[in-house]
Amino acid sequence: MVIMKFYFHFICFLKTLIYKILYGARFHFSWDLSFRKSFSLVIFGDGKVDIARNVFFNNYCSVSAMNLISIGEGTIFGENVKIYDHNHIYSDLETPIKDQGYTSAPIHIGRHCWIGSNVIILKGVTIGDNCIIGAGCIVYKDVAINTRLVNKQELVFR
Repeated sequence: MVIMKFYFHFICFLKTLIYKILYGARFHFSWDLSFRKSFSLVIFGDGKVDIARNVFFNNYCSVSAMNLISIGEGTIFGENVKIYDHNHIYSDLETPIKDQGYTSAPIHIGRHCWIGSNVIILKGVTIGDNCIIGAGCIVYKDVAINTRLVNKQELVFR
């Protein structure tokens, strides 16, 4: 177990260094940032990503910024979380969607949040401090501080 932890911390350090070289001042983070395998960070144009101290991303998380994504201290992410601060424009039926550009709005995730596995966080969202976002949620509206957000799911047995 100790060897695996060392391995993940080493890979995280190297990958974070590469992101810092690629994105410079557009990527701000604390050196205690940690993530597991297949973490992905993409910053387009003037986008910025600001990650506070002691943040953890589990396997297969991705962060994609054209505007601003800020993540507060002590926040943890389950596996396969996706964060997008932009979306395609799709208003012209005559023009391919890929050629219509994007809309964007900042995302702010508070301090000491727990974002469950397979959560998607969309543009313009603010998640307050101390929130828990349950697995599988698609967050497209603001979430107040100290909120527990879960999907209303029902299993039907027949």
